[in-house]
Amino acid sequence: MEKYYLYALAANLSFAVGVQFFTHYARRISSLWVNAFKGAVAAALFAATVLVQGGFHAIAPGCAGLFFLSGALGLGLADTFLVKAFSLMGPGRTMLIFGFQPLIIGVISYFAFGQAVDARKFAAVLFFVVCLFIFSLESFRKHGHWNVKATLFALGGVTLDAAGVLVTRYAFNSSPGIGTTEGNLYRALGALALFWALSRVKPFHFFGKLRTLGRRGLFWITIGSVAGTYLSLMFYLNAVRYSGALAAVSGIAITGTIFASAFECALERKPPSRYLLASFAFFLGGMAFLF
Repeated sequence: MEKYYLYALAANLSFAVGVQFFTHYARRISSLWVNAFKGAVAAALFAATVLVQGGFHAIAPGCAGLFFLSGALGLGLADTFLVKAFSLMGPGRTMLIFGFQPLIIGVISYFAFGQAVDARKFAAVLFFVVCLFIFSLESFRKHGHWNVKATLFALGGVTLDAAGVLVTRYAFNSSPGIGTTEGNLYRALGALALFWALSRVKPFHFFGKLRTLGRRGLFWITIGSVAGTYLSLMFYLNAVRYSGALAAVSGIAITGTIFASAFECALERKPPSRYLLASFAFFLGGMAFLF
């Protein structure tokens, strides 16, 4: 198996563990607070790792700006949307929508870089639309509404994350001397800068909420941040950096969907609903057309 496939699998497993904690604390506090906290934990760990690995390398201001931009998009806005979707529809269903990322990357690449879009991707769109409809139907049957808000948050998060992945790959191509850990650090700092700006507009009382967590809560959200952000990004950006095709790496997102759904069912101590199983079947059909 190619090395980047192993990195991608490890990234998806780490992220699937982390999202269980993100979901719990986003429901308890807020998605903005959770993302700011996990961004701060990740930035501190990346900085420590860079120092242990031998220190920083010279980087052009333009390349640093690209990493900051990719962090603001992928770790800032995208993760805020995704964590909000986790709290509204659960990790398993959100991760199914996250599996659409290869298709979204293909569409963005078509408009931004003029890369051809395979006709099979249009067939995949139909399967994914049915997948989304099943989610909405489940919500309508259970709650009396279509839960469009959760779906839009998830799709927005996936799209922004895909844009962040493309900018990250371009940043690495523009600065070959920069290691994965340094790239991650610059991205985390870009996300933190965004959260600081957002806190000026919509205060989420970072330190005040931190004091109300208690030692147990602080321990578990830290564990989730280490797994779902630090380790996940370390593994994923290694996969992005060493792969020949971004879509191939993104295609392994299917494992993240399986991991997240399994963990969610185990934590809630109930089997997956028939709607989730039907959605997963159409999701697999769409992925088959993509790959």
